[in-house]
Amino acid sequence: MKEPEIDYTAVFQALPGAVALLTPQLFFADVNEEWLRVINRSREHVIGHYMPDDYADQPNHPNAAVARNIEESLRRVTRTGRPETMELQRFDPTDATVRPRAAEARFWSMTNIPVPGADGRVALLLHRVEEVTELIRARAVALSLQEAMLPAPRTVGRHPVAVRYRPAVGALEVGGDWYDLVDVPGDRLGIAVGDVVGHGLAAASVMGQLRSALSAASRSCGDPARALEILELYARSVVGAENTTVANASIDWNTHRITYSSAGHLPPALLRSDGTVEFLDRATDPPLGACTEYGSRSQATASFTEGALLVLYTDGLVERRDEDIDTGLARLAGSLTRHCGAGAEDLADALLAELLPSTGVRDDTALVIVPL
Repeated sequence: MKEPEIDYTAVFQALPGAVALLTPQLFFADVNEEWLRVINRSREHVIGHYMPDDYADQPNHPNAAVARNIEESLRRVTRTGRPETMELQRFDPTDATVRPRAAEARFWSMTNIPVPGADGRVALLLHRVEEVTELIRARAVALSLQEAMLPAPRTVGRHPVAVRYRPAVGALEVGGDWYDLVDVPGDRLGIAVGDVVGHGLAAASVMGQLRSALSAASRSCGDPARALEILELYARSVVGAENTTVANASIDWNTHRITYSSAGHLPPALLRSDGTVEFLDRATDPPLGACTEYGSRSQATASFTEGALLVLYTDGLVERRDEDIDTGLARLAGSLTRHCGAGAEDLADALLAELLPSTGVRDDTALVIVPL
């Protein structure tokens, strides 16, 4: 069969997004029509232009910093021969006289890819940009909704609690992670963390519904397993709630016991005063909606002594791509042991600093630490 002739010029023009080809010296060699539309220039004004000249005569312009970021990324790709996806870049309007909507800041996702020549060295650089302004706006709305539905850090009853929430770095949509604190009469405290499958406004909305339902159930019955059974019944009527994971616990300072139950969630960690770590994993059942038939959920207890800390968290703290979850749990246990003796607030900061990657965090993280 004869191989079809490929019109690479047509392919280049049809590439999604605005695409430019530059020489290793950062002169424009070619651009597609979408690129010209985005920058509102003619081909004659672009081809042969030296990219670093952009904003060279306006070093204090807000977009000058973006131009420098692009230049630095392209030079790194030229030097290393490896593709690079840049952090999201914000462009401010250059003409305030245009209509208000067009004068708003715009956000762009950029990728730089080396094109090797016959000798294997970088011969061209493919620079692709895609506007993600609407996604960023949607993320801001979802974050605001999510933050409004999560309880503010506070002392519950007589007991201070350290809480942290970290959205995924560079992600365009929020996740469905949540935490909740319930003050129960009799010097008891209810704590829950959960994770809704999916991202965006839909996940944030489901998260809010489930958190509120579990909070009400915990206040009415005070039994972690029974509260999860009630939540299970409610979740069956909420679209998007299936396969949500939840860890629910109740601390009783009078009896020095923790009662807990889990719907498919990672086990809470009990850091004892001697530095040993116990994962509370003796009452784990499937996630919400994972079973076709309704049934009772298991529950277990663990005793504690003064000076211990209870740590509940979502998977963003420990899970990593291409890594067994036991490795992540061992990493958490090691960090807890190293920081044994630290207060709840200091421990929360230390765990985030040690366990979350400095770049490329792909999942939201909720963390609750209770001094016992």
